[in-house]
Amino acid sequence: MMSCIVPKVASLCSSGHLNSDVLCQALSTFRGIVESCYGPFGRLKLIHNAVGGYVITTSQSSALLGNLSVSHPVMKLIIASVLNHVSRFNDSGLFTAILCCNMAENAKRLNVPCSHIVKIYKHLLNICIDYLTSEECSCRIQIDFSNCKTLLSLVHTVINKPTCMLTTKEADYISSLVLKAFFYIIPSVIGDNISLGKMLIVPIEGQCVTDSCVLSGILIEIFASQSTTIDITKLTFGCIKIAVFVVSMSGDVVDSGNGTWEVASGFSPEDESLAQLLKVGRQLVCDQVHLVLCQKVIHPILKQYLREQQVMVEDRLGIALMEPLIQLTGAQSISSYYHSIPPDCYGNVKNLSVVKFGSKRFLHLIPHENKPVCTLVLCNRTEAGVNELKLVCQSAECVMRLVIKEPLAVLGGGCTETHLAAYVGYKSHSVTNNELAKLGCSQSEFRIVADCFCHSLEHTASSLEHDGAENFVDTRYGHRWSALPNTPLHTDWSEALSSCACGLYTTRQDLSWTVLGSRTANSSLEMPLKKPGECFSDRLALDSYSVKLNALQVAVETANLVIDLQYVIQDRN
Repeated sequence: MMSCIVPKVASLCSSGHLNSDVLCQALSTFRGIVESCYGPFGRLKLIHNAVGGYVITTSQSSALLGNLSVSHPVMKLIIASVLNHVSRFNDSGLFTAILCCNMAENAKRLNVPCSHIVKIYKHLLNICIDYLTSEECSCRIQIDFSNCKTLLSLVHTVINKPTCMLTTKEADYISSLVLKAFFYIIPSVIGDNISLGKMLIVPIEGQCVTDSCVLSGILIEIFASQSTTIDITKLTFGCIKIAVFVVSMSGDVVDSGNGTWEVASGFSPEDESLAQLLKVGRQLVCDQVHLVLCQKVIHPILKQYLREQQVMVEDRLGIALMEPLIQLTGAQSISSYYHSIPPDCYGNVKNLSVVKFGSKRFLHLIPHENKPVCTLVLCNRTEAGVNELKLVCQSAECVMRLVIKEPLAVLGGGCTETHLAAYVGYKSHSVTNNELAKLGCSQSEFRIVADCFCHSLEHTASSLEHDGAENFVDTRYGHRWSALPNTPLHTDWSEALSSCACGLYTTRQDLSWTVLGSRTANSSLEMPLKKPGECFSDRLALDSYSVKLNALQVAVETANLVIDLQYVIQDRN
């Protein structure tokens, strides 16, 4: 029967320019979604597709953007760009998306050629990067590893997300646990090829947040069907031998690829494979192995044989657990059971125990003291809460790893954005004729685009406010301040404002403020802006320096792509 032949349909070519009503509406809607989730007081989102599946409650960029369905190719480009940043840095996805949309939307209101806007945006981005990477930067803070105060502030800012539904006390407790867990994975012996250990996270639903804890070693969940009658207390303390398999031990015949099998009459490949598995099992017993761990599946008969010989067996562990297991036990991964196992392939741990969290039971592999592997047990009252808590703790670990490489942080709460806007506004007034010639624009065009750039940074900072409060910027430090909603404009602001959004500065009689985003804000700022002192308060809002630097670059460069886009060509076949 011949299949129906359908002629190819011509590709759809549409304007991708920012004047496109469809693109403008898509940008505005998308920005509204991500803005409403931004910051510690952001609103939650329920995501559910039309054909069923899980309902996701989140305000995290990775979960939100990863499950958000969009049809416009430009929006797909923006989301892919942001998710690429998040996959590398695990944080600041919402900031990247909001700033990118702000810069693209604000650019369409300018009576300036798109090519000029792109060049000026890139020039202003370089000014920001040069400033942030210089010693004169006033919104950058050195991380002091001899004092946990700034480290805790950095972790707390990452942890403090609305979907986790944590009280202030619980957020402090989880922040200290994450920091404690991170200290666990720093090797005690310093050498030439030093590398950080592994921090595993085990989520437990239905328990109090304060039941969370850090355990040295690894937890492996024991299911009811895998329960064992082996008496762990009779195992040799201090040297429990372990074998780690990464190959399937289910007894299935190995895939021959594109080749074929020639099997003699009466020969059963399955029986032969099982016989080989039992041969390996006898060697494991002979070598006095106490625990067999397998990434994939172990044949039930081999399991039964090993357990009858008082060998513990755990399978279906997954690939994510293999590297930490090898690092913890010192074992070599065994990738075949058709050969004899060399003695040096085995690893060992100090001890084993069975622990219980909620309704779950775990086998706890307790390492020798010099093994930098730990498990962070995270408890929360709801499934959504514990899932979000796991995400933010993974982000916090990623941020801490970056801090080891580059011990710097930037001020949070939108203060870095308002400070950068003030700095860029100041620098834009001193642009030289030589710079204008390189950019191919007039001074008025440069000023207009620079104001747009600053306004985008300020609007991103003000997106942290969700309750109608007025945002201000002080004229000495260029930090963001927030007043209570409905505060009369004739109020003495030194009494109405308590501290800036990052918590670094409090109100003083010699400070003055202007409304954030007003035309007089930048002209009122005192330059150069003052640098922060060495003594910080106990609670600062801090963001990762490396993450923020990359997020800023991704946001501006992606906005430039959208601004410079002329046509969208879609293949409809």
